[in-house]
Amino acid sequence: MVTPMTFEGEVDWPGVESLMDTLISHGADGLVVTGTTGETSTLTDAEKIQLVTTGKSVSSGRAKIITGGGSNETAHAIELYKASEKAGADGVMIVTPYYNKPTQAGVLTHFRMISDATDLPVILYDIPGRSGIEITYDTLLRAAKHPNIVAVKDAKGDLSEVSRVMNNTDLIYFAGDDANALPTLAIGGAGLIGVTANIAPEPYRLMVDAVNAGDLHTATAQHKLLEPLVRATMTHVPGTVATKYILQGLGRIGSARVRLPLVGPEESEAAIIENDIALVHGVPGVDFSNFRPDRNAAAGGALPKVAGTTR
Repeated sequence: MVTPMTFEGEVDWPGVESLMDTLISHGADGLVVTGTTGETSTLTDAEKIQLVTTGKSVSSGRAKIITGGGSNETAHAIELYKASEKAGADGVMIVTPYYNKPTQAGVLTHFRMISDATDLPVILYDIPGRSGIEITYDTLLRAAKHPNIVAVKDAKGDLSEVSRVMNNTDLIYFAGDDANALPTLAIGGAGLIGVTANIAPEPYRLMVDAVNAGDLHTATAQHKLLEPLVRATMTHVPGTVATKYILQGLGRIGSARVRLPLVGPEESEAAIIENDIALVHGVPGVDFSNFRPDRNAAAGGALPKVAGTTR
């Protein structure tokens, strides 16, 4: 889930509550807060915990609240997840340590130590494009032996490896790339932890339900309808930026503002996003006939009053 913010870059808490309720009411089984799309890198720890607390309050048992992000410092990640568990999180999503580029032994130790520190179910997040390293097949097999490690969010896109891991472990797989939602489901995945679902949760709900019912025709129809929206959201600027731009244009959030170093789309980028949006038709729950994005308000990025992620 994106983290709605004011033009000044402060978390828009009423906007957060409204978006949470909309997503749950339109088919989301759960919300991953403080993930990549939620701008975890520039949220403070206090904001991260408050997002979990708010999610639990808004969901009232209708959906699971998963805390994402973590840290590339193992000790910091442990404290964050402990605090998230205390705040009521239903699960945690651990991203592969970024920037440090540890060996696979370090990656596995990071995962195991965090999983030892919480009783919550753990989703491993494999996203080498952001973290700089992958979770290898052998590491996934070893990690799967931990009783708390139950799932993987795969943004690596190697579906042959996904099949191999699922054949040899009990790990649950979630697509981490929106375009791969249906392919992942088709080979036995459980669902999507995605970006475009902020805008259009209903077709993903229909897709998952159709695959579970063995109705590939219906699932494929939703996949085709979503293609231009996925392209608009995921290919021109960071997904967070495009998603907030689109949500603001739909009137779902009050501002498209992101925190620096992210910035809103430039004129040329906004034009390309809007060209793709013009090709979106028939997506359940989304009406672009009154799409009115504010390019000027979206431009640039914000510096919040409290800077950085703090312990």
